[in-house]
Amino acid sequence: DIAHGGIAIMEAPVQMRASSFIAMDPPKHDEQRKTVSPIVAPGNLAAMESTIRMRTCKVLDSLPRDEEFNWVDRVSIELTTQMLATLFDFPFEDRKLLTWWSDVATTIPGAGNIPSIATWEDRQEELAKCLTYFTRLWNERVNALPGHDLISMLAHSPATRNMTPKEFLGNLILLIVGGNDTTRNSMSGGLLALHRNPEQFAKLRASPALIESLVPEIIRWQTPLAHMRRTALRDTELAGKQIKQGDKVVMWYLSGNRDEDAIDNPNQFIIDRARPRQHIAFGFGIHRCVGNRLAELQLKILWEEILKRFPVIEVVGEPKRVRSPFVRGFTDLPVRIPA
Repeated sequence: DIAHGGIAIMEAPVQMRASSFIAMDPPKHDEQRKTVSPIVAPGNLAAMESTIRMRTCKVLDSLPRDEEFNWVDRVSIELTTQMLATLFDFPFEDRKLLTWWSDVATTIPGAGNIPSIATWEDRQEELAKCLTYFTRLWNERVNALPGHDLISMLAHSPATRNMTPKEFLGNLILLIVGGNDTTRNSMSGGLLALHRNPEQFAKLRASPALIESLVPEIIRWQTPLAHMRRTALRDTELAGKQIKQGDKVVMWYLSGNRDEDAIDNPNQFIIDRARPRQHIAFGFGIHRCVGNRLAELQLKILWEEILKRFPVIEVVGEPKRVRSPFVRGFTDLPVRIPA
């Protein structure tokens, strides 16, 4: 929980931490998670599929030809931000705020990712704006009939309707980052992986049905969140290692997804693996990613529509990465689509 430091190696000062259900244990974790999980139930995913495809087609059809552009901005950010706005029923014209707040929430103050966020106080000031905006949406929806968006779900559920402002902000950040950074960086990382493994790209073009195994391989390869952290509440021993009370215990998803004892040729990008879902990028157990199926659906549709349109997408420069031990992300991926 927030008193013990949170879920990342880097931690905000105690007075600036916000709690969310990913940092909780049962039963409170289970109750809050169940509040939002219906939004990605199979029936809802089926209902969203046509909207996702329509938006994906519109974004891809708008891309320039014979001209360098940033895939991260034009495709990855735009598609995931539109999806986030839908999940929250967020004013569509303000949707770029969701991207901004996600970036602010995951940045390390002073690391250079966002020059204006030089201190923890800067970060706190920006996230206070997020809380103010969403509190207005909450107040509108708590006094209306229950809706099918995340804010209405939180406002009407007995498990979450009495959250403190810090807890509300914590869960907002969790849902924004979970719905943004992960899918967004897999959309960029997948294109980069196929560019660097042209024989796999050729295999995909020859057999588009391999998209089914391509998607989990992209997620494994990219591992968009590198780690998850807990704090030891007592002295213990694990695998012969002594862990003291108060120690940070870090689970490296990235390392697990390159584990030679669990995955054949883990350092190779192979789109037709026999067991492509054998990865831990979504976590495991009670904290397994709530929106994993939605992320896979977005990636599946993106690659189906790419293959229909573009025989070639050239990566024309080195990508620029986010400076973070937590988010494995990109700020720039320069590409060119030949006419």
